[in-house]
Amino acid sequence: MEHNGQPLEQPSKPFASVNDNLAFIKQSLGSPNDLLIRTFRMAEGEKAAVVCIEGLADKQVIQNQVISQLTQVSGSHFTRTERTENTGQMDDEYSRGLEAQTTEQLSLQDMRRSSDWDDIMLTILSGDAALFVEDMEETVLIGSKGWKSRAIEEPQTESLIRGPRDGFTEDLRTNTALIRRRIRDPHLRFESYCIGRRSRKDVTVAYIDGIVNPMLVKEVKRRISTIDIDDPEGSGFIEQWIQDHYWSPFPQILNTERPDKVAGALLQGRVGILVDGTPFQLILPITIASFIQSPEDYYQNWILSSVLRLLRVMAVFVALFLPGMYIAILEYHHGMLPSKLAFSVAGTREGVPFPAVVETFLMEATLELLREAGVRLPKSIGQTIGVVGGLVIGEAAVTAGIVSPVMVVVVAVTAIASFAIPSYGFAITIRLMRFLIMIAASVFGLYGVVLAMIVTCIHLVNLRSFGIPYTAPLAPLRLSDWRDLIYRLPVIRLSHRPEILETMDSKRLSKNSKRKGKA
Repeated sequence: MEHNGQPLEQPSKPFASVNDNLAFIKQSLGSPNDLLIRTFRMAEGEKAAVVCIEGLADKQVIQNQVISQLTQVSGSHFTRTERTENTGQMDDEYSRGLEAQTTEQLSLQDMRRSSDWDDIMLTILSGDAALFVEDMEETVLIGSKGWKSRAIEEPQTESLIRGPRDGFTEDLRTNTALIRRRIRDPHLRFESYCIGRRSRKDVTVAYIDGIVNPMLVKEVKRRISTIDIDDPEGSGFIEQWIQDHYWSPFPQILNTERPDKVAGALLQGRVGILVDGTPFQLILPITIASFIQSPEDYYQNWILSSVLRLLRVMAVFVALFLPGMYIAILEYHHGMLPSKLAFSVAGTREGVPFPAVVETFLMEATLELLREAGVRLPKSIGQTIGVVGGLVIGEAAVTAGIVSPVMVVVVAVTAIASFAIPSYGFAITIRLMRFLIMIAASVFGLYGVVLAMIVTCIHLVNLRSFGIPYTAPLAPLRLSDWRDLIYRLPVIRLSHRPEILETMDSKRLSKNSKRKGKA
């Protein structure tokens, strides 16, 4: 794009001519079809233009609250002063008066002035509008975001029996509002960052000043500032970039679709990272206990919550070790089974052409294929494929004598146990580790299972999540944090925030708080 036959170079501030500014924007953006430019004459006669991107900006706001107001005759008419003859530039007094008059005529709350071209271009590409006025040194940036966004819906990956049904959306401002609805504390902080050289994605760091450890907030900001790439693709990319140990399969940052989960974490003294364009937001730092806990644990009786957490812990061990134990016992340790059970298992395996190792790997791989196919297909079809496919393949495999009925039971129990884990990311890690334990069991038997467990424990105790030990409060031992670990004490007993977080305000209950009982 050229203007008067010559390409325009980016100046330090906007041109005095509206035409030059429009020509430079067209040149920078390549004259796209979705670039909207509305030129008009203000009531005082000055030429003006509004620039925005179609589909990102609300055209009704631009027409009704910008163009209509500026074209109406105002009470005070500003008169142009003479320009200096030596430089040919307009008088500063006239420029300041024109800027003041223009902003006074606009009754908009989200409005500011800027003379930085990078800021102006980013504002236009973010969905806002830029107002250029002839002979005005600064550009008026108007908040006019109006793109289509998904309504607030129930989270798809974290279903609850009892609790709020609203979930995060892809709109960052909607997500911050969902958190503010739950935490009406003036010390709640949202600090915004723009990352990505080309995508310029908005990222917000959320925390409660006066509760969170300032060193934790400082470290989070430092790591976010190191992100230097064209486009950080969603919260998953940021999670992998800022985590402590990128070579570990265990997630060190918790992602969630639930605003109540983020709000609860902030009140504990943790930090939340909200990313524009995705409903999955991040919570840090975390421990391994965070993956077996659910927001629902705090909405019902503490005894029920403790039992459910214990079931989830059992589910983790079943999903991790059951297939490996099956291989080890059948291949190396037959004597560990009672005689009647051993004869029953041997009878069901009569005619099976494969050893237990091949049989287990075959069924587990089939299960993972069915699970992945169910996720990728449409929701209604995916559920049907998962259920019908599992039943048909399992029954057909047993009838054909490829696998034993006991193997089908083991695989089914393992799958059910993995579904009981609240965190999808942690469940995937357990599925991956299960295959490694199966390999160890096929080589060394129960000794391999124990060895794999020891190696896993060594790895876990060496992990950190933003400096917090991954296995806390088990190692290092923090008995005070056991109040809300596998079991949960009554709410009246949860008087302190987690000690491992080293919060500035460690008490959650007031000194005057007393349990109300019978009169």
